[in-house]
Amino acid sequence: MNQKETVLNHFKKRKSITSWEAIQKYGITRLAAVICDLKDSHNIITVRETADGKHWARYTYMGAK
Repeated sequence: MNQKETVLNHFKKRKSITSWEAIQKYGITRLAAVICDLKDSHNIITVRETADGKHWARYTYMGAK
C-alpha cells in the first residue's frame, strides 16, 4: 500500500490526522506532500492547532470531490 492509500484508509477510520500521528503510526515523514497530492481529488481541510507553545496542522477529510 502506498502512502496516499495509507492516509486515505486512516481518514476512513478516524477522519483526521496530524504529522506526528503519521510518523508514529505509518512512518510517513512528509504528510503535507501526501495531503497536497490527495487534495486534487479529495476535500481535505487544514486546521492549525497550538498547545504548550507548539504548533501543528490537523488535516480533516471531508469526502471525495
